[in-house]
Amino acid sequence: MKGKRWVIAKRFQGAPKDGDLTLEDFELPDLKDGEVLVEAVCLTVDPYMRPYSRRLNIGDKMIGQQVARVVSSKSKDYSVGDHVLSSDGWTSHAITNAKMRKVQLPDNLPLSLALGVLGMPGMTAYNGLIDICNPKAGETVLVSGAAGAVGSLVGQIAKNLGCRVIGFAGSDAKLQFLKELGFDEAINYKKITDLDATIKSVAPKGVDVYFDNVGGEFSTTVMENMNDFGRVSACGAISQYNAEEQVRVPSIMGTVVSKRLKIQGFIVSDFEQEKNEAAIKQNIEWIKQGKLKYREHVTKGFENMYKAFQELFTGANTGKAIVNV
Repeated sequence: MKGKRWVIAKRFQGAPKDGDLTLEDFELPDLKDGEVLVEAVCLTVDPYMRPYSRRLNIGDKMIGQQVARVVSSKSKDYSVGDHVLSSDGWTSHAITNAKMRKVQLPDNLPLSLALGVLGMPGMTAYNGLIDICNPKAGETVLVSGAAGAVGSLVGQIAKNLGCRVIGFAGSDAKLQFLKELGFDEAINYKKITDLDATIKSVAPKGVDVYFDNVGGEFSTTVMENMNDFGRVSACGAISQYNAEEQVRVPSIMGTVVSKRLKIQGFIVSDFEQEKNEAAIKQNIEWIKQGKLKYREHVTKGFENMYKAFQELFTGANTGKAIVNV
C-alpha cells in the first residue's frame, strides 16, 4: 500500500517558500502484531512547526498532529473505524504501535475540534492563561495574535472570568471576529503608528495580564504599559519565526524589575495530564453554554497542506487552521 507524506527538502530561510517541503509517495510495510494502520481525516498546521522544524534533517517528515481513522488493526486497543489523535506528522497514512487518544467528542461536534479548542490550542489557551497568569475579575487582559487558534480562545476565557479584554490582530475582518467573540477592544496593529499611545488609550489604567503570541518589539511596548505585579504568559513569538538574523529588541529588564513583572514561557506539555483534561472538560461546558465560540480556517486536500502552512505567516487564517483530507 502506498501513502503520501510531506518531507523537508530545504532548510527554511526566512518565510517558508515553495520547494522547501516536497510531497512524496512511500510504501507502507505489512502490519505486525500490536500495530495499527491509520488514515488521516484532518490535520493541523501551526506556527510552532516553523521553529521546531530546525530539529529535523533533510528528508525527514514534517511534524504535526492529525485526527486519523483506524483502517486496519492488529492491536487489542484499537478497532477498525476508531478515530484517534495521532502525532505521526504530515502523512496520509501511518503504521504505529504508539499509544493514541481516541477521539470521542460529545454532541456531534466535528472531529477537527480535537486539533483546536478541544485539543492542543484549547489546553494551551486555558492553562497558559489561568495557570500562569491567574487573572482576576476586573483586571485588564491584553492578547496579541488575538484572532488565531489560541488567542481567540484566550480572550473568551478571560471574559468568562470577568476580565476586560483587549485584542490585537492584523485585519479589519479579524477585528470584527474579535468583537463577535466579546472582546472589549479590538485593534488592527497594521493601522496604528504609535503602539504605546494606542495601548494607553485603550488601557488607561494599565495592563494586568499579557498573553503573548508574537514577541518582538510589540511585546516590549506592552510590558512597558503593564501595572505593578503584572503577569505575562509567553506562548509564542511568531514575529520572529521567519527572521534570518537574531532579532534584537530594546531591553525590558529594567521595567521587569521596577514593575515586579512575572514572565513565564511555556509549552503545553509542561502541564500535568489532569490539568489538560480539566481544561478540555471546561471548554466543552463553555461551548455547550455558548460562552466559547470557535472558527476554523479550512483548506481542502492533503496536497495543499504546505500552502495552508505558508498562509499562517501571511495572516490568511482566522481561528484554527485545519486541512481536511
